[in-house]
Amino acid sequence: MADVSPAVRSELAPTGKLRVGLNMSNFLLTATDSATGKPKRLAADMGMELRRRLGVPVELVPFPSPGAVADAAKTGVWDVGFIGAEPQRANEIDFTAAYVEIEATYLVPPGSPIKAVADVDRPGTRIAISDRSAYDLYLSRHLKHAELIRARGDDVFKRFLSDQLDAMAGLRPGLTKNQEKLPGSRILNGNFTTVQQAAGTPKGRPAGAKYLREFIEDAKASGLVAKLIEKNNVRGLTVAAKT
Repeated sequence: MADVSPAVRSELAPTGKLRVGLNMSNFLLTATDSATGKPKRLAADMGMELRRRLGVPVELVPFPSPGAVADAAKTGVWDVGFIGAEPQRANEIDFTAAYVEIEATYLVPPGSPIKAVADVDRPGTRIAISDRSAYDLYLSRHLKHAELIRARGDDVFKRFLSDQLDAMAGLRPGLTKNQEKLPGSRILNGNFTTVQQAAGTPKGRPAGAKYLREFIEDAKASGLVAKLIEKNNVRGLTVAAKT
């Protein structure tokens, strides 16, 4: 990679430190360290590696949801965010290509007549989903008939059960945990999308955005992303293709 120019450093660390926005609801990429109370796992590790290359201090800034990270882009509280790259978010954020992909599909209750992903989008079908997640944004654009029932965090699965909904949309690794709590439920084969987890910086930082794109490509090509997946013992993530 190219050396870090003063323009890159000033755009990615305008306060003198790199502030990394993290979506703490994605358990595959983030977690809270019980000993320190600080964020850890793959996305935090990516932020720490970027900090090392920039040669500046770092602050890991946790957010409860991807929507909260995206909303904060215009407030100036973070410089680089790690969230799903979705068109609705690109109005405020310059995204890199994805560094990992996560398969999104459906969980259906015991006895459900739904057999395939293509069967879900039908009139009368109600789907529990995490509000403003990347896959919520995707399904909001693509579903023609089914209704999305939104909740947050653990309430998504609770709503799926209490309201006797027809399906629950989610990331396959997370749905596997929910399936264990509901004997007889099934996770549908295939997927309706793969969530592209990327990095981004608020609009108006062209030198920083260019460097961030190069950083993500180098992290994939060098094997760093694969090593961090292994280090964190994460199942259900795939290194995204190089661009």
